[in-house]
Amino acid sequence: MTVFGDPDRLMQLFNNLLENSLRYTDSGGGLHISAEQRDKSLFLTFADSAPGVSDEQLQKLFDRFYRTEVSRNRASGGSGLGLAICVNIVHAHNGHLHAAHSPFGGVSITVELPLDRDLQREV
Repeated sequence: MTVFGDPDRLMQLFNNLLENSLRYTDSGGGLHISAEQRDKSLFLTFADSAPGVSDEQLQKLFDRFYRTEVSRNRASGGSGLGLAICVNIVHAHNGHLHAAHSPFGGVSITVELPLDRDLQREV
């Protein structure tokens, strides 16, 4: 599988997703990363363990400056921009970003990126 795009921005995307999981997963928790090709798209899923978020919080995760728990985020240094930046990077690559409840008790973020060269937008 080959994803065509800006390697620096894609690295920033993956670093943000990894750091987000590390920052907001309880000590001793885990992160499961999987990749799957469907049709002409690559689906990368980052599913972490507890704590999770409510359905309402899940809908707001990609909003700029949104933080689920102010005291916890201040302690860990979160600004509420990491996932919003991820959305911009994925959209610049003609992809999609989805959030769901993880089967491991946390949050699952799925990145969908096209596998063809038909990127009409400059990245």
